[in-house]
Amino acid sequence: MQYRRWSPGGVRVKGPVRQIGLVVATALVLGNMIGSGIFLLPASLAQYGVYSLGGWLVSACGALLLAGVFYRLAKRAPRAGGPYAYSRAAFGDCVGFLVAWVYWIGLVGSNAAIAVAFASYLSTLVPAIGSEPLFGALAALAVIWGLTLVNIAGVRAAGAVQAWTTVLKLVPLLALAAFGLLHFDPQLLVPGPQAGPPLHALNVSVAATMFAFIGVECATIPAGHVRNPEKTIPRATLIGTIIAAVVYIACTLAVMGLLPAATLAHSQAPFADAARVLWGGWAAYLIAAAAVISCFGALNGWTLIAGQFPQAVARDGLFPRSLAVGTRSGGPVVALVVAAVIGSLVVLTNYSRGMVGMFTFIILLTTLGNVIAYLFSAMADVVLAYRSGRHVPIRDPVLACAAFGFSLWVVIGAGAGAAYWNLVLLLLGVPLYVWQLRRKRPAIPVDS
Repeated sequence: MQYRRWSPGGVRVKGPVRQIGLVVATALVLGNMIGSGIFLLPASLAQYGVYSLGGWLVSACGALLLAGVFYRLAKRAPRAGGPYAYSRAAFGDCVGFLVAWVYWIGLVGSNAAIAVAFASYLSTLVPAIGSEPLFGALAALAVIWGLTLVNIAGVRAAGAVQAWTTVLKLVPLLALAAFGLLHFDPQLLVPGPQAGPPLHALNVSVAATMFAFIGVECATIPAGHVRNPEKTIPRATLIGTIIAAVVYIACTLAVMGLLPAATLAHSQAPFADAARVLWGGWAAYLIAAAAVISCFGALNGWTLIAGQFPQAVARDGLFPRSLAVGTRSGGPVVALVVAAVIGSLVVLTNYSRGMVGMFTFIILLTTLGNVIAYLFSAMADVVLAYRSGRHVPIRDPVLACAAFGFSLWVVIGAGAGAAYWNLVLLLLGVPLYVWQLRRKRPAIPVDS
């Protein structure tokens, strides 16, 4: 799908050049998933022990169900904007706007969490960063704005960074998983005294580990830049999700089987500490460097989405038209700068919690914004399938309803606090929708 773009000088230029193939699309899904979550979540979940591994397994199954939803939606009709575009097509402008609103809020918040994880692992290489929360916050701000500039340069530059960082992050992770499982100690998986009842521990673990699978929809969002999107997007979605699930479970099991829960819970860099146990002090720096690259690559991919997503919504007239402004190279400059400003504010208002505490709070708050989009996307899969007038195999709506049920479970597991604040954010979008509807103009037409 191609749209008109607007240069900063108000000059209309051709629709986006399709610069993303299967490799980069898969790297976008895989690289956005395997970013910060895998590196800091073992510390966040240490007290839950074996229950957290159950959470990983449930989340992996749920992520595959969601991947199936976006596989079917993209195969049916790829749309720029992904979850928002499908929700709008199925349920209209109002639902589309609210999905876009909470997804965008979750998106910029997640970027802040990834930037915090980047700073946390960088502190292993530069200890001064970890000595004071403010120094970690400044490092997070630096990477947010640096990658904003990369993405302003265009999709091609961002895609190259994404492909290379995905390759560089996988090699040391797979090595750690392989050697760590050989030294695995199952006694270290005993839940701590603060884990609570098994069902509570499992619910919290599912909600937290779901953050690591956020990104299953990423290949659908820049659909206008993807070559042969009807085939490329579905394949990239499934391939990326399957690889991520395998890497997550293997690596987390290895780390939690090497470090005692009490040590793991207070670790600023759990994967680096696990590597130190396996190979000595030098290995901690190697893993820390890999984690820094991983978080850098994930933040690059999510920064790309943070620009492309609101740009697609703005082109439909549901977000301010200024967010549709892009450079000739395809960089949505206004949307990127706005996302960077908000992400910076999230970091600055939470830096006093410390890096692991700040990371844990942000992911619980922002993951639900993505999950709400998944809830509506799952139902959109059912609506659009039957609306197409074609024969719909019964397994498709059944799988879509299962994805809906899993997403609802994540909402429940996130706890009353996170659900409350996400409800507040959702309701705050209602007057914004009314205001935007008053000024809504027709969507930017397709170039002839």
